[in-house]
Amino acid sequence: MAKLAIIRTGGKQYLVKENDKLKIEKLVAEPGSKVELETLLIADGDQVEIGEPALDAKISATVSKQGHLRTVTGVKYKRKTREKTKFGHRQKFTEVLIGKI
Repeated sequence: MAKLAIIRTGGKQYLVKENDKLKIEKLVAEPGSKVELETLLIADGDQVEIGEPALDAKISATVSKQGHLRTVTGVKYKRKTREKTKFGHRQKFTEVLIGKI
């Protein structure tokens, strides 16, 4: 069975394996550089290490690209005055390749 880990970045938690590609919240890093991600749990078969709140071991990942996700649109509407405002937002992301766990 493959090693699994749960990492925390950008206020979210992700379940990852080795060589996974993952889109996470934007990090300040250039493509090709390495980043260290906070590890909460590592599982290898029946052995499980749980951090309280995090483990000392860090998982390294390589930044493959930076980009924007698709546009999410929304509308604000005020009744009686028929005032309508349409807005859009493109979230920035960093795509990383998970290294050895």
